[in-house]
Amino acid sequence: MKTRIAWVSVAALAIGLTVTGLAASGVALANNSGPPSLTPARVDNFRLTDNHGFAQDLRRLVDVKAIAVVSYVNGDAGSRKAAKAVEALKAKYPDVAFMMLNSSAASRPEIVAEAKAQGISVPVLDDNLQLAGEQLGVSYAGEAFLIEPKTLRVLYHGPVDGAGAATKAKGYLAEALADIAAGRAIATAQATGKGTQIKFPERDNRAAHAAISYAKDVAPVLEAKCVSCHQEGGIGPFAMSSYEAVKNFAPMIREAIRTKTMPPWHPDPAFGKFEHDGGLSGDQIRTIVHWVEAGAPRGEGADPLSAEAHVAPDWPLGKPDLVIEVPAYTVPASGVVDYQYPAAVNPQTEARWVKAATLLPGDRQATHHILSGYMPKMMTGAASSQLWEASYGEYAVGGESLTMPKGTGIQLPAGGAMGFQMHYTPYGKEAVDKSKIGFYFYPKGEEPDRVMRHFVIANNFIEIPPGDDNHEEVAYATFPKDATLHSVFLHTHYRGRAGSLEMLKPDGTREMLISLPRYDFNWQRTYNFATPVKVPAGSKLIATYWYDNSVRNPANPDPKQTIVWGPQSWEEMHYTSLYYQWDAETVAHPADATKEMKSMPVRMMGALDRNFDGKVQRGELPGRVEKVLGPKFDELDADKSGALETAELGPAMKLLTPLVRTSSRSEEPTP
Repeated sequence: MKTRIAWVSVAALAIGLTVTGLAASGVALANNSGPPSLTPARVDNFRLTDNHGFAQDLRRLVDVKAIAVVSYVNGDAGSRKAAKAVEALKAKYPDVAFMMLNSSAASRPEIVAEAKAQGISVPVLDDNLQLAGEQLGVSYAGEAFLIEPKTLRVLYHGPVDGAGAATKAKGYLAEALADIAAGRAIATAQATGKGTQIKFPERDNRAAHAAISYAKDVAPVLEAKCVSCHQEGGIGPFAMSSYEAVKNFAPMIREAIRTKTMPPWHPDPAFGKFEHDGGLSGDQIRTIVHWVEAGAPRGEGADPLSAEAHVAPDWPLGKPDLVIEVPAYTVPASGVVDYQYPAAVNPQTEARWVKAATLLPGDRQATHHILSGYMPKMMTGAASSQLWEASYGEYAVGGESLTMPKGTGIQLPAGGAMGFQMHYTPYGKEAVDKSKIGFYFYPKGEEPDRVMRHFVIANNFIEIPPGDDNHEEVAYATFPKDATLHSVFLHTHYRGRAGSLEMLKPDGTREMLISLPRYDFNWQRTYNFATPVKVPAGSKLIATYWYDNSVRNPANPDPKQTIVWGPQSWEEMHYTSLYYQWDAETVAHPADATKEMKSMPVRMMGALDRNFDGKVQRGELPGRVEKVLGPKFDELDADKSGALETAELGPAMKLLTPLVRTSSRSEEPTP
């Protein structure tokens, strides 16, 4: 399965690189007045969020000759001089990746403000846990590390230029870069530097790390955050069933945690809080990393992981009140499988209110995603999602259950049928999928008084140029009435790099609701807001995705192709699923405004209006759309305002329908 593949990749990286890094990072380095007593010969990969909200990691930069990492402290004169020097070097050496590393106590907003004020164009990484600076051996501000991308060997360590040198001896970063550009060996690989000292308290606390308690400090974290997948029958590649099992994988665990590959929880903690937070706190990350670096000592105390057997349940929320089976489907060993739209009879003889639903894939390796919806009658042909009257969640790797706040639900009517959208991916051998959906009902007499509604923000007109490693696409939905947003599900395919959902209020203020600095195709889940978000009438919920269609993306099937919307994983999507309630609506008094948002001209406006002014200017049309609408633009602009308004997009939609259907191969935006 995809999660296993991801873990194997991390394991290989850990075995190949981490052993050297463990030894290097355990060495105490000299103070800021001179060179370290031992510069790590090789560094470990790290993944950190930068000042623009993107995750940056060393392993991604496969297309450059070298990576230059320079330490930075907000407000520090030496750091600012170093940053200016780096900007000049960036212009001179476009085949080198430059980044600043802020390991100080500065907050993300402070890092963002400093970078903006200083005109810093290179990424400034937020190393708030100090783990990256700690293992690099950073000791002062303006300290440079030049790294070879393939091996992560340190090629040069010292000041950026003469302004940060402790002596007049040569050997600055600029000279090392000149040597690389000329194809010769670096003359001076290490030089003495000086600058404002950056304190790394844990670097001098190595002896205490050996006393970290596996039983009290490590195992409880693993049990709370990891064992639900890493248990017998779970989706993890090994079971965390004992200390011995954990120690065998300790280097891999350290690498996965430091690169934020695991646990698979991707929201940026700087924005929003969510239920069932699967991420580790900063203290938990530091504790486990330092415990592994200390040799993963067993210590005293009983082993919590072996105290009782952990076995993955068939149904994570317990036994459902109703289970409906998806008709079995034989997935071929190879080839492309078009979306399947099977249906199953709904056996309910009376309407019930659903408080939770779980989609359970039969063959996890073959099943990419499942969508489900109610239809008033059984279909003999394809159960198209256009026929669905209610949606009960979506399954993708990493997310299975839809849960609703107390007092809010979705009705499952009596009779009719459940329709499903099944996306299968062959994986080398024939497989038979027998997926299911389980419903959990409110007890009779305790029915909810609020109705959960569902809407998808999508952009069928996306165009991702070849070679672009950070292409942006946006779309939005305008809420016509006051609403309360409960959850969001963000979805792209292999080229997805990052994603976010913002709210633009009628007064012009913007609020980031969720940000994924790194989108992970292998793990997709619904995020439930810990405190539901109030959406004032007239607000726009803006979904933004960034795509990496370059060689820097190891999952990219072909970086030489222009990519448009399509259902298969090697194509792309821009899909954001929302669950919400209308504040004025109750079960007794329906007031659903979702149909207004589903109007095709309204959807089209949300997909094409890139400056969010409620109009489509000709310059906003992407290439394929421009070819269709460009020749007709003046004719479509009935009021001659120079832009197309929602009412004028009806005729435009007729022209674009073939394009949409060709792009999506589906009848409506779906993942």
